[in-house]
Amino acid sequence: MAETELERAEKRYAQAKARLQGLKNREATRQRKMDTRRKVILGGALLDLAERDSGAAAMLERLIRNLSRQQDRKAFADWEGQVSGDDGSESVSGPVSEQEQQSDG
Repeated sequence: MAETELERAEKRYAQAKARLQGLKNREATRQRKMDTRRKVILGGALLDLAERDSGAAAMLERLIRNLSRQQDRKAFADWEGQVSGDDGSESVSGPVSEQEQQSDG
């Protein structure tokens, strides 16, 4: 049985629709990768700055302390921002303990 013009058009439409969906999926993947790259770059820059600047270190500690998910805070459990002041003696500790968090809230 020969394909009708309508069947051929429907087939081409389905193929075009599949190609369009593939393009949309690739673009969404590209956007997610770029978003992740930006976050990694900014996170690294912030960590680097926090090692040199006590204000940035304090801000970073506040950000970590206010993370809503426990598993996210755990990622910073062993992190300690070392800030060297003018005399090289200033040190900034990592995130607060569970007891300190509970007393804050």
